Amino acid sequence: MTVSARLAELGIELPAVAAPVAAYVPAVSHGGLVYTSGQLPFTDGALPVTGKVGAAVSADDAKTYARTCALNALAAAADIAGGVDRIAGVLRLGGFVASAPEFSGQPGVINGASEVLGEIFGDSGRHARAAVGVAVLPLDSPVEVDVVFILA
Repeated sequence: MTVSARLAELGIELPAVAAPVAAYVPAVSHGGLVYTSGQLPFTDGALPVTGKVGAAVSADDAKTYARTCALNALAAAADIAGGVDRIAGVLRLGGFVASAPEFSGQPGVINGASEVLGEIFGDSGRHARAAVGVAVLPLDSPVEVDVVFILA
């Protein structure tokens, strides 16, 4: 099954590629891989919420935002690769969670990104990963995700 067919089966429509908020590009391709820049959970060009996970943002909501970040990353990768069907799988995912000092559930939050990529790519979506708690993220976003995709 193609990636585009799997997305349709799951009822997932990829968003437009988010415009960079600084001096970088959304994704680059090199050596059979696509590296995405850090993706925030932009929806229709805006962050749905700001603040720290474990304080202003619940872990469950942050998990949903991590899922959005992963879909934004896939959109950026597909754009540079020449279409979503040129993406064969996921190599690595980096997840960052703006965390209240006492919050330690970063892996559960970043599961939102890992799980959606697994749903889309199956076994080819299994990946190495980091889930890191940080003091603050750009634009006070609660989460940020970057992904290294494998080209078909």
